[in-house]
Amino acid sequence: MKAGFIGLGTMGAGMAANLQKGIQKDGHTVLVHDVRREAAASHIRNGAVWADSPAAMAETCDIIFSSLPGPVEFDAVSYDKAGLLATIRPGTAYFDLTTNAPSTVRKAHADYAAKGAFLFDAPVSGGPKGAASGKLAIWCGGDRDVFDRWKPVLDTIGDQAKHIGPIGAGSVAKLVHNCYGYIATAAAAEVFSMGVKAGIEPLAIWEAVRQGAIGRRGAFDSLTDQFLPNTYEPPAFALRLAHKDVSLATALGREMNVPMRLANLALADLSEGLNRGWGNRDSRAMMVLQTERAGVEVEVDPQRLTEALENKAKNG
Repeated sequence: MKAGFIGLGTMGAGMAANLQKGIQKDGHTVLVHDVRREAAASHIRNGAVWADSPAAMAETCDIIFSSLPGPVEFDAVSYDKAGLLATIRPGTAYFDLTTNAPSTVRKAHADYAAKGAFLFDAPVSGGPKGAASGKLAIWCGGDRDVFDRWKPVLDTIGDQAKHIGPIGAGSVAKLVHNCYGYIATAAAAEVFSMGVKAGIEPLAIWEAVRQGAIGRRGAFDSLTDQFLPNTYEPPAFALRLAHKDVSLATALGREMNVPMRLANLALADLSEGLNRGWGNRDSRAMMVLQTERAGVEVEVDPQRLTEALENKAKNG
């Protein structure tokens, strides 16, 4: 087998090195390419073969990976005169590990399919440390059977490779993950600034929150209680009480002259929930307002949810 890796930057360098460790010992070959040849120096020292271009790589590789800054670079690797599509062979699997636009990979998927090749959007999560250690989630969108065939190779790069759905699904999952993270970051800055301006030392705030319900359990874990099954009664914590708490927090923000943009958005939805008569429902009923605005319904079958939780407990 010949495997190719394009893009040896902050993330790609570690992933390509792990690919080498994982398959070269069994006699397989790894080809590497980057816009800067010097980025491949350590990989070449460890047995990788330099490819002069993506097209040169595609001529011989059975599976190709790329880790690129974004859609512009992905298009260049795919569509340039010396790009992958110029020479890619039927049956080749191409896993793009870039955080990409779903529309970009869906368009490219059709172009690769016309060549008989299989494109996957396969963004990763775990940061540079995870890329180096192999503790990395890889969220793949594309053909399930082809994914299963190549999963042992994916496992050399990351310990949590998962098929998410059809092409584009991996990118959507990554954008949900990253956007949620940065919204949470903005919210943390908002409430910390309120607490500090109210006279509390930052480490004391952090330690207090870590001891509470939010700190003891990951925010996404709690979605399995009410939001995913779409069940808000009986309440774990009533919406009317959440409204009272956020009202007190925003009042403190006004008293301290601290902007509380996100908190006031949350308070507006909690107020709407009260006006709908949801005061005694669980506080997460406010999430229904957003799904209504988006024109979607979120409701997971309880059996599937149980199986997912059991799988999480088993695999961590």
